[in-house]
Amino acid sequence: MRIGNKVFSEGTHIMGILNVTPDSFYFKSRVTKDDILKRAEKMIKEGAAILDIGAQSTRPGHIPVGPEEELNRLMEPLCLIRKEFDIPLSVDTYNSEVAMEALKAGADMINDIWGLQKDEKMAEVIAKYDAAVCIMHNQNGTEYKDIFKDIEQFFQSSLALCKQYGISDDKICLDGGIGFGKTKEQNFEVLYGYDKFLKLGFPLLLGTSRKSLFGGSVEDRLEPTLETTRLAAKMGVLFVRVHDVKENLQAIRETLCKSA
Repeated sequence: MRIGNKVFSEGTHIMGILNVTPDSFYFKSRVTKDDILKRAEKMIKEGAAILDIGAQSTRPGHIPVGPEEELNRLMEPLCLIRKEFDIPLSVDTYNSEVAMEALKAGADMINDIWGLQKDEKMAEVIAKYDAAVCIMHNQNGTEYKDIFKDIEQFFQSSLALCKQYGISDDKICLDGGIGFGKTKEQNFEVLYGYDKFLKLGFPLLLGTSRKSLFGGSVEDRLEPTLETTRLAAKMGVLFVRVHDVKENLQAIRETLCKSA
């Protein structure tokens, strides 16, 4: 997969989470304009291959903000990181107006939790700027006829939009949407069958970091997160989106060494 000037073709790579929000579910992931460069540098030194910047919380029960506030939170941190570091930058948004301004400012990828299906202009904007995209599965409610077939159908609809607007296949990855539109049991069902999505022919991203499916407090969810990262490495998932870069990279290296 091509993101900015980097190509990712094998192994499992770290996407580090930077939330320029006051309300993201894990308070240690929240950063301000004043410390964004230090946090970004730390993640890069610890082994992050991509940084994912979010300016709107998507935690359960969050109160959405409009594109004006999202851009107000996002643009200065994004520009600071873009100026300082040569690393692929992803922006976590489902609003095409925010995506357009972010891509103009040097973002390389849009991480859309609604898989291009929430905002009808999103696919067109991504194609216009020749950007990469992460298509995440999401839905309102938790009703499924067959969860894997239903998620695949969602992906196919999103991929049809990519084709319609000319987003190249080598700039697309898929995310099964752990923690979104699924019960705890459904989350684990999708997690343990995650490699089924590989048959669609696109690289995968897994995002489980410190999420509520693990139970307990968010501060105590590192070890179960690492277990899912090990699973992702075994399955051939190309990216894991995490808060704790150093620990997850170590888990990947240990797993790949054991399987070598």
